[in-house]
Amino acid sequence: MAIRPIDRTSGWRAIPAGVWALGFVSMFMDFSSEIIHALLPMYLVAVLGTSALTVGVIEGIAEATGQITRIFSGALSDRLGRRKALAVLGYCLSACAKPIFPLASVVGWLMVARFVDRLGKGIRGAPRDALVADLSASHLRGASFGLRQSLDTVGAVLGPLVAIGLMWLTNNHFTVVFWVAVVPALGAVALILVAVHEPQPSKRRARSGGFSNLGTLGAACWSVIAIGAIFSLARFSEAFLVLRARSIGLPLTLVPAVLVVMNVAYALSAYPVGALSDRLPRSTVLGLGLCMIIVADLVLARTSSVAELVIGVFLWGLHMGFTQGLFAALVADTAPPDRRGTAFGMFNLISGLAQLCASVIAGVFWDMHGPSRTFFVGAGLAILALVVLILARRRLVESSPAMTNERAENPLDMR
Repeated sequence: MAIRPIDRTSGWRAIPAGVWALGFVSMFMDFSSEIIHALLPMYLVAVLGTSALTVGVIEGIAEATGQITRIFSGALSDRLGRRKALAVLGYCLSACAKPIFPLASVVGWLMVARFVDRLGKGIRGAPRDALVADLSASHLRGASFGLRQSLDTVGAVLGPLVAIGLMWLTNNHFTVVFWVAVVPALGAVALILVAVHEPQPSKRRARSGGFSNLGTLGAACWSVIAIGAIFSLARFSEAFLVLRARSIGLPLTLVPAVLVVMNVAYALSAYPVGALSDRLPRSTVLGLGLCMIIVADLVLARTSSVAELVIGVFLWGLHMGFTQGLFAALVADTAPPDRRGTAFGMFNLISGLAQLCASVIAGVFWDMHGPSRTFFVGAGLAILALVVLILARRRLVESSPAMTNERAENPLDMR
């Protein structure tokens, strides 16, 4: 395996301004969302008296809604040849959902809020990812997705930190904290309207949208989708990390620190790992990420102390940095350029259904058998995903249109 030589135009300085702007938009919206996400599981359990299964169902439905919606918005963005308008619509919906959280007093309204919030995420997700791919040169693709993911995760770090501080200042007043989360969401909408400029629409627009495009995605792209689905079965909602922290006796005020630890590891690793994947085989780097979640699940299954909890959660964050941006780059690598929106949408549709199953299964195991078996099951599914990745590696290398073209231009690239 040869390492790709470094291009003089590579590095973070070469990443387009539009990708930076999308990264900061993601950062502000994730900052808003994570203030709420850090506290919502405990609000549901400690204040409203719901079960872990209910938390799992709410989280699973919310996340699946976001993922399933992406197939339609992604295909529509291919059809129109425009990405930004759909991304703006999605960010607006999420911003409008934020005030529902402090106003809601029953589980039903909170479920509606999570549904609308994730619906907005679903509408913007595939067009935004396709826009990042459209804006980025092929030799900067991993770095571009990694940068956007790192900035997104900076918001995810700041959100729980602010939640902890506000919970302390307000004496655990959830409603006040939820109102604060509205402000950065509005900032994200303003930023994407002003600072993100879409390139000229491609002349090779998709002639049709939706499921009629699926047969043209190619074997390599479908391999990435299959691996992502199996991986999503192993990666249930981070709400169970919060519940795991509470199960070992971590004080309520400090519980959001779990997400801070996870997202620090995620933010620190996403960009350098993305840049590394531009020089090494992405499948190799992705395999390392799957190994990390296996170890993280095993540690979290057996943890009985705060130190062990921190190690397990930090490894969980590292696996996110090693996998999320890489999956996006692999989809962009393997899908035809005029089908990228559809490809991102289908990837997230299948992954969303898998994550819905994962969160519900995790809730059932948690209520019936406790946290240890829940994380052991997650480790077993991650091992299965790793095996599938190893078996599909050759297809990812040989069947990718982007990789084939780049290899012809650069014989030293053995990806």
